[in-house]
Amino acid sequence: MKTQTKWSVALTTYSFRLLVIIAICISFAPLLPGLGGLLLAAFGYIPAIGQHALSLTGLQQLWLWPGLGQSITLTLFIGVASTLLAALFSFSILQACWRRRGWQHIENLLAPVMALPHVAFAIGFAFLFIPSGFGARIITLLAEVLSGATPGIRNWSLIKDKYGLGLVLALTLKEIPFVLFMSMAVLKQLNVEANLRVAQSLGYSRAQAWQKIIFPQWLTKIRFTLFAVMAYSLSVVDVALILGPTQPPPLAVLVWQWLNDADLSNLGKASTAGLLLLLLCITALLSLRLGEWLLTRKWRSWQISGRFALPIVGHSAITVTLLTSLAILPILTLWSLAQRWRFPDLLPSKWSLRFWQQEWAYLWEIIATSAIIALISATIALLLAIILHQHNAHSRYRVPRLLIALPMLTPQLSLLFGIQVASLYLASNYYLLVIWAHAFFALPYIFMALDGPWRSYDQRLDKVGLSLGLSPWRVWWQIKRPILMPAIWLAWAVGISVSLAQYLPTLMLGAGRISTLTTEAVALSSGQDRRVSAIYALLQSLLPFVFYLSAIIASRHCGALARRAPLFAKPLAAKDSVKR
Repeated sequence: MKTQTKWSVALTTYSFRLLVIIAICISFAPLLPGLGGLLLAAFGYIPAIGQHALSLTGLQQLWLWPGLGQSITLTLFIGVASTLLAALFSFSILQACWRRRGWQHIENLLAPVMALPHVAFAIGFAFLFIPSGFGARIITLLAEVLSGATPGIRNWSLIKDKYGLGLVLALTLKEIPFVLFMSMAVLKQLNVEANLRVAQSLGYSRAQAWQKIIFPQWLTKIRFTLFAVMAYSLSVVDVALILGPTQPPPLAVLVWQWLNDADLSNLGKASTAGLLLLLLCITALLSLRLGEWLLTRKWRSWQISGRFALPIVGHSAITVTLLTSLAILPILTLWSLAQRWRFPDLLPSKWSLRFWQQEWAYLWEIIATSAIIALISATIALLLAIILHQHNAHSRYRVPRLLIALPMLTPQLSLLFGIQVASLYLASNYYLLVIWAHAFFALPYIFMALDGPWRSYDQRLDKVGLSLGLSPWRVWWQIKRPILMPAIWLAWAVGISVSLAQYLPTLMLGAGRISTLTTEAVALSSGQDRRVSAIYALLQSLLPFVFYLSAIIASRHCGALARRAPLFAKPLAAKDSVKR
């Protein structure tokens, strides 16, 4: 009997190690062809168009392009400004609202706000801030009521302005909920209330305690989240196509335009620009890490010199963020039903379902394709994330978090170009390639969403289960899984939302043969009828919201199972108290 038990444990161990190896290969294999193909193409080796020798032609073409410096400056400004603003406003919101009155409502609203994809948010943001948008209508109406004069607000716009201010504002408002969501697990690990009590007993105010004690700890633990925000802001294409400047555009949009150019001679220039985008991203991330080190390690005098504290703007920031995000769906709904909507009327003068009826024949297939790809890719990424977390929790040879986070810290264009070239030799099914790419980019977000709950899990519960004779698999299934199931449901919803928002992987690896709500919404946002754009953006918003709502309901249902954990924890706590 003991021999059978040993064989069973050994078989379980080796099977799990095999799963870990498979997870690492599936998850990180695209990095090799992605970066390798980019480097070779940047230096002129592109066999697909007959270039078999290394050269610097692409670099020379890029260097001679007249708007390169302005495009690089614009890219850095958009990426750095949106990341720093999102971080500062998010911390200010936490400082003002954490565990206070109204925090529960903010926490409940984060899921539907995060469920709003970037493309749908960008389209709604454009409808809100274009010269004839809903914001201009409200301001015009108020000005006419109060002063009787019509302001010249239609001459000013945040959309496609040459400085990228509208894009910075949109990215900031969209990333604040994500940073808040990732900060919740971080603050639960920091024991905020105990730190505040100690600081206030020494005479510091609540604001001073937050900024001098909590902020350095929070900034260190939120590092990878800010890295993800920075990398996305520097390399965003879909949102920049809708809201960003055009003369010149940001570097990522420039690369995308050259890659899609019918003139194949631009391919070397596009590859070199993709490599430059990767180097800019690495430089920006290293600068962000250096800034964190300087603030928390080197220049610490601001923490101990005086009682100065910055003003709190958290209430205003969360109000603007939530109002803007929650106004998107009503605005999209109004535009999808409007047949005639003259400026400055607040509501359409004539309503119609004609545009819904016109598009309905194509919508079902696109919705089904989007949902199926998102479900499959998010489920695969979730299983891989669970395997990696379980391995890191019980092995001394851990998979580095930096390696897991690389897909979201690397510009998508820089990776996808090499992956696209490699896929030509695989001759695989386009749907399989797209699902693989979606799972590849969703994995880091799911891993990060599970990181906090996994770290807070009491490992002594596993020891109790093993001491009672349960196998490692049964310990996971009967003890650990019920406790972590609420977090697993929410991480699964995060993965679905990430998959539904993928634009470049779907378009590049699908070779234009796979249409999703995201690809259609971006295509229709430029120069097409606003009503049709609103329909696709609205559906793209509602689909992840349905999955988020289902995950929230399922997680609350599973919460009853998680509350059984104290039955195991009580003997451990009692044993610890006896030892003390």
